[in-house]
Amino acid sequence: MNTYPGNLFVVAAPSGAGKSSLVNALMEVDSRLAHSVSHTTRAPRGQEVHGREYYFVSNAQFDLMVEQGVFLEWAQVHGNRYGTSKHAIEERIAQGGDIILEIDYQGAIQVKTLFANAILIFILPPSWDELKSRLQRRGEDTAEVIEKRLVNAKEEVAQVHEFDFVIINERFELALFDLKSIVHAQRLKYAAQRRTKADTFRNLHIP
Repeated sequence: MNTYPGNLFVVAAPSGAGKSSLVNALMEVDSRLAHSVSHTTRAPRGQEVHGREYYFVSNAQFDLMVEQGVFLEWAQVHGNRYGTSKHAIEERIAQGGDIILEIDYQGAIQVKTLFANAILIFILPPSWDELKSRLQRRGEDTAEVIEKRLVNAKEEVAQVHEFDFVIINERFELALFDLKSIVHAQRLKYAAQRRTKADTFRNLHIP
């Protein structure tokens, strides 16, 4: 699994740190990236659409998919389960395409054990007060749910040492620049350039 030509970027963050907003903004300016859509047992929020943000499935459907080995990784987060399709990831990167996953830290670590070349990126908030404020401004959760998310966030942040890159999302524009820089730098590595610019290497007689 480690020799696939495409890049696998995995982004994790505590709820409210801005992970989805950053990934969506990156996708708008980087046509080479495909976004992996996860399956989840939770209900849609706001304007979320089945097949766009997530594939929304029942607990029974999720259980069946686990039994059938459909998922590359899956985890329980905030009382709901989330899973990533193994086939969709392997197919994309086997063809030389780049793909980005938005998953929790448990899933990210699972992915790294299967794809040693996966690039793990963690998004941090600038402070606990700012994280709480963002969750409140989002207006999607009750005060009880927000407190639960903050408790879980402390556990999630404690795993940041497992990741290759860390972005502190204090100013959105700077955090997006950092995310773009990581993706671009990965594509400039020797092995990646050798794959994508094979004609140039040949013309320069580089063995």
